[in-house]
Amino acid sequence: MGTFRIQPHTRLQEWVAQEHGYFAEEGLEYEFQTDGLSSGAYATSAVRSADSVPVEIRKGAFEDMSNERACDVSAACHWAVNAVAGTGVGKMWGHAYSITPSGVFVAPDSDLQRPEDLAGVDVAVGYHSGSHYSTIQALEPFIPVEQISLSFMGLPNDRLRRLLRGEAQAASLFGAQCYVAEQLGYRKLADATFAIGFLIAADADLDDTKKYFRALQKAQVAIDLHPQRYLQYWTREMPEDIAALVDVRRFGSGERIVFEQYTREMYDVTQQWMHEHGLLEVAPGKDSAYASVVLV
Repeated sequence: MGTFRIQPHTRLQEWVAQEHGYFAEEGLEYEFQTDGLSSGAYATSAVRSADSVPVEIRKGAFEDMSNERACDVSAACHWAVNAVAGTGVGKMWGHAYSITPSGVFVAPDSDLQRPEDLAGVDVAVGYHSGSHYSTIQALEPFIPVEQISLSFMGLPNDRLRRLLRGEAQAASLFGAQCYVAEQLGYRKLADATFAIGFLIAADADLDDTKKYFRALQKAQVAIDLHPQRYLQYWTREMPEDIAALVDVRRFGSGERIVFEQYTREMYDVTQQWMHEHGLLEVAPGKDSAYASVVLV
């Protein structure tokens, strides 16, 4: 067994596990992979400078994971993890998933007042990533699918900066960026909370993987009991220009890991939804697929 490589996912749990020595308690030799990340990864140093926000990026979590991330465990929206695991690049962890707060935001003085007002309005999202799929899911009850208009503006910090600058009329944000927008008075027109899955590399050691999740479970309990103690770690998840705008003590605790099974039904329903919406070239879920791509 070598060093277990962990790619954090803009959440508090890994930092809390490190602070309390939970990884060490489990006997896990590990390192955080927090630099050199590509556009689909949302770890701490996956940020651009304030003056280098791209116009459009048609590459996201799915493409990033498909190229085999250089780590043993990483995370992304369950749609993308579900789909990429089906291609044979790693496997989806079947004993836990997480839920992250998310929403579609507009400026405080925007004329857009209701979700219905977003018909035909570009919403900034990340391509083939959680914000892409969750925005469609969130707006479907209010707008015909053909009137949902998306603009692919890169990583969460990219989208937040464009919203703050008035360069995007609306943006889908989650986690730390969601809390920033709320604190600055930006209005959430639709909640877009979504599930996140874990991708386990094909060569990851199974015993080390279990140690990692046992440590995260301890960290989740610590956060549930005393969330205020750990909000300081949000500063690790934001670039300086954005962190300077807010007081992280007013944030929520963000993504919450659920230590329950990612079931066959969850897998199949997700595959079917992507197929029906023409998102990613994946076939509807089959009875044999779940057992071959999800570690249960």
